[in-house]
Amino acid sequence: MAKKGSPKNTKNKAKHSKLMARKTNKLRDDKIARENRLKEMVKKMHELKAKSNE
Repeated sequence: MAKKGSPKNTKNKAKHSKLMARKTNKLRDDKIARENRLKEMVKKMHELKAKSNE
């Protein structure tokens, strides 16, 4: 027989999925920021190298 009253675990599951989504979004954003920072460093080094060779 089905349980009467509010459904079990729905609030906790919603909260957990929200937190996990936040965590994955943060990790993705950190990864993208790191890639962009590295690209900028490489670009800067290429410019410095080109200037020093001239």
